[in-house]
Amino acid sequence: MALFSQSNIGPILSIKGAEWLQQIGFQGIPLLIAFVIVASILNLFLGSAGAKWAIMAPIFVPMFMLLGYDPALTQICYRIGDSLTNTLTPLFSYFPILLGFIRKYQKDAGLGTVLANMLPYSASFTVVWILLLIVFVLFNIPLGPGGGIYI
Repeated sequence: MALFSQSNIGPILSIKGAEWLQQIGFQGIPLLIAFVIVASILNLFLGSAGAKWAIMAPIFVPMFMLLGYDPALTQICYRIGDSLTNTLTPLFSYFPILLGFIRKYQKDAGLGTVLANMLPYSASFTVVWILLLIVFVLFNIPLGPGGGIYI
């Protein structure tokens, strides 16, 4: 993290990324959904929500602000992506507890059992959360006190 902040790679990636996204015309709802997917995939490899946000925020918050989006929207998209794959990653801090509860009723349960049982929930949450995000963006519904969709 120290090298990340000393090298100024975050602001550079933010500015260049925003310019590139504007050039190719990748904005709006597709961009937000792509960010949710990126956060979901990263969640499979990094268990700590705070660590993921510490890596992603210095890049994506300024990038999305340059594109005209409120930081609250970036945070919401991140939180949606983070929540979608929590039960699918063994790095999730409560995964051993989840596995313990399953083994209480099915002694031979393992990682595959948990994944097979949780995948339908994750898929349905993905659809519902993304649809809810789209509704908020389309109707410009405030995300909370002082937090909107656009700057």
